Amino acid sequence: MIKSIVQRLISKTGKSYTIDKDIPVGLIYYTLFTRFFMVVRGYLFLQKKVFVGKNCTFLNKSNIVFGKNVTIEKYTRLDGYAKEKIELGNNVKIGAYSNLLSTSHFSKYGKGLKMGNNSAIGDFTHFGAPGGIEIGENVIMGSYISFHSENHNFQDTSKLIREQGVTSKGIILGNNIWVGAKVTFLDGSKIGNNSVVAAGAVVNGEFPDNVVIGGVPAKILKHID
Repeated sequence: MIKSIVQRLISKTGKSYTIDKDIPVGLIYYTLFTRFFMVVRGYLFLQKKVFVGKNCTFLNKSNIVFGKNVTIEKYTRLDGYAKEKIELGNNVKIGAYSNLLSTSHFSKYGKGLKMGNNSAIGDFTHFGAPGGIEIGENVIMGSYISFHSENHNFQDTSKLIREQGVTSKGIILGNNIWVGAKVTFLDGSKIGNNSVVAAGAVVNGEFPDNVVIGGVPAKILKHID
């Protein structure tokens, strides 16, 4: 009975998967119980239907736009101090112990993050978003992902590197992408649609649609037909 009810609720969110028949009812009740308290936190702290884990922090929350059924797992910090709106689309999920840093220094007001519908990222993610991060729709990402959307200038040897400022190109991920665990995206990275980024890759550069990339630095390993 409870499985059929939850299955209907899942379908209403636009997701198409079927609950495994071996999933115990106890796990379903535990998940419903947890989700209930998460949505209560969302209404209390954000005055919105957002599923919020315990001990989350939202800075300048009026600048953060939440879609439907957004989940922010426990101990996550979202920095809304950015020139543009922080946009989290429908069914977006950000894993536990993650951090969105939109502005890193008073010398430059940051750009922030945009994350498309049905995209999710695992625990311990670092979004370094001063230069801007754009993640498309239906992007699934593992844990320990890091984004670094600015670079320090270092060409002037008469000055300390920390005094030479930064440059920012931003980071863009297209639609329908699978990113493995512990991937690092450097400033200027751009990933095309329908692609895969292998675990542990360090991405620096632009890649076309329909490819598998991996390595340090990342390169094309395979074209997807």
